[in-house]
Amino acid sequence: MLYCLKDTRACIVARMSKLLTTAEVAERLGVTRWRVNALIRDDRLKATKMGQIFVIDERDLKPVMVRTPGRPPHKASKKGEKK
Repeated sequence: MLYCLKDTRACIVARMSKLLTTAEVAERLGVTRWRVNALIRDDRLKATKMGQIFVIDERDLKPVMVRTPGRPPHKASKKGEKK
């Protein structure tokens, strides 16, 4: 899906690479749109704002696709050890 009103440089570049909406990225990653927006807000996923929507280049998905889901495991403390 691509939103271009004029044949600008941004639209020409967009045609060369596949741009995805947050909903499309969420579907590919198996998360919610809210989680995708959080990844963008935390600068973990590169996105460009076009009008009122964010678009993500398909190539920028690789770093977040290799992430492990969930929280990191809690380190078990040894008995009698103080923090």
